[in-house]
Amino acid sequence: MTGAGVVSDQARRGGQGRGIGRMRAALSGQLGWLRHVPVPLFAAPMGLCGLGFTWRRAGEVLEMPPAVGGALHLIGAAVFVALAALYLAKSIRHWPSVVAEFNHPLRINFFSAIAIDVMLIAGAVLPFGRVVAEGLWLLGAVAQMVLAVAIVGRWMTRPLDIQQVNPTWFIPVVGPILAPLAGVPLGYGEAASLLWGVGMLFWLVLFPIVLLRIVCHGGLPLRLAPTLFILLAPPTLGLAGWMALGEAAFGGHAFDMVARLLAATGFFIALVLLSLARPFLKVPFGLPWWAATFPSANLASATLIYHAAVGGPFTAVLAVASLLGASLTVAVIAVRTVRELIAGRLFVPE
Repeated sequence: MTGAGVVSDQARRGGQGRGIGRMRAALSGQLGWLRHVPVPLFAAPMGLCGLGFTWRRAGEVLEMPPAVGGALHLIGAAVFVALAALYLAKSIRHWPSVVAEFNHPLRINFFSAIAIDVMLIAGAVLPFGRVVAEGLWLLGAVAQMVLAVAIVGRWMTRPLDIQQVNPTWFIPVVGPILAPLAGVPLGYGEAASLLWGVGMLFWLVLFPIVLLRIVCHGGLPLRLAPTLFILLAPPTLGLAGWMALGEAAFGGHAFDMVARLLAATGFFIALVLLSLARPFLKVPFGLPWWAATFPSANLASATLIYHAAVGGPFTAVLAVASLLGASLTVAVIAVRTVRELIAGRLFVPE
């Protein structure tokens, strides 16, 4: 080969290398938004699937259209699959960003939302495929406990500031409280009762700590104010779990004092939050608003359980109002999120 030929070949290879480099850079630029896919967005399937369960219960208690619950479950599952695919792509391309979220004092809690989503989807598909539902429930329950153990261990071994405490701390350690919803129908009543017990224990431990931080240490930042709705979830979801466990152990039990205590606590917290409606309206829209959806659905479910137990026109009105309120909350937040996505403002740096 002549010298000119060698030079020509080297130049061609160099040009190819630069071309590949430019393609990679362009692809990296086009997919750079993947770095900013936030793990807190996994609260969206929680809200959608949670509302699906509430509408399913409303079909039993109030003879509401059962198709609404099924549609919400389908949408929630589709959103979860899409988010899981995006977050997997983020993990492959931007692993340090995932590690940073896991080390973040607030965002780490939303990794448990992924496990909760899986358990909720298990309950959604149970009427259509028991084997699939069982596999999903076991996967979600194990993942939930692994994350809970890891996060509690971190709390015990790393110095924490009281300012880092916020209601999202309930997600990893109180999340197991929902295990009976699908676990009992699947025949895992004993395991579900143990998970429910863990969730209830940490609710009783964390509630005074979170309340102390809010009351005595300057309150929450404005953008995190919607996370106060998470305070609704433990007692209202605990009520649903307690009633499900009664089905497993006794074939159903009366609306006893434990159930009444959980219902009363949830209703009182709801009244407190309702009294703060004006300050909440001043909070700009952001992903933390999804934290209000799942607890709102749980509150509606608790009112349906209460109405089914005690009956009467007042409880019927309360159940319908809470169901419509939860549905409106999820609908408004979902529409606002889609608008942010279309406008290109969803996957951006904080």
